[in-house]
Amino acid sequence: MNRVELELYLNDTLQIAQFRDYCPNGLQVEGRNEINRIASGVSASLAFLEAARDWGADAVLVHHGYFWKNEDARITGMKRKRLGLLIGNDINLFAYHLPLDAHPELGNNAQLGKWLGFADDGGRFGPDQLGWLGAPAQPTTLAELAAHVGRQLGRQPLVLGDPGRHVRRVAWCTGGAQGFFEAAIAAGADVYISGEVSEPTQHLALESGVGYLAAGHHATERGGAKAVGEHVAARFGLEHRFFDLPNPA
Repeated sequence: MNRVELELYLNDTLQIAQFRDYCPNGLQVEGRNEINRIASGVSASLAFLEAARDWGADAVLVHHGYFWKNEDARITGMKRKRLGLLIGNDINLFAYHLPLDAHPELGNNAQLGKWLGFADDGGRFGPDQLGWLGAPAQPTTLAELAAHVGRQLGRQPLVLGDPGRHVRRVAWCTGGAQGFFEAAIAAGADVYISGEVSEPTQHLALESGVGYLAAGHHATERGGAKAVGEHVAARFGLEHRFFDLPNPA
């Protein structure tokens, strides 16, 4: 498949023009023109790039790419090694941040909801309406939900709040979205699930009575890039492989 055709398709599918993001979305590093093998992963770390290169990838697709707002623009150190590997091996880098969180079918939040068996009720909250609302498959408690999340994600979440609280409405947003907790509370959630936790999160949970599960930034964001990689592979006859490199964060 031609690189430009893939870029246009991805940009249109993920509706990148709708978002004011902290990084450029789309093709971040240009490689070879023809793409037959595409590797996906959460972050464009050196270990991921090496694995993709060894597999023979023509392109990589990630959620966390490069060129973040306010980062040092100099190409030195780790940045030089990463970019050097991509350019030296003529590998394309596609990266999608907020658009990959938000996509209603292929995005990180959509995939997390499927993994956890939540019924999406169409409710949204927070900046860019990134947060999702729904219900567990059956009424449960915070402790029981935490155990379920741990089994599904392979990582036991940090639990804040009353373990015995009854959970009928769930809010979630993957990654570092602990700042959306107050919006989730205002939206009527019994529990909010995200990837990370901050010092004020404990106080919000205790004072509001709403539970909070910090299930891991990496763990909650494994779904989007994989789903998009599988989607374009099936649509255009490409080979695809998802590399899930361990990350406890």
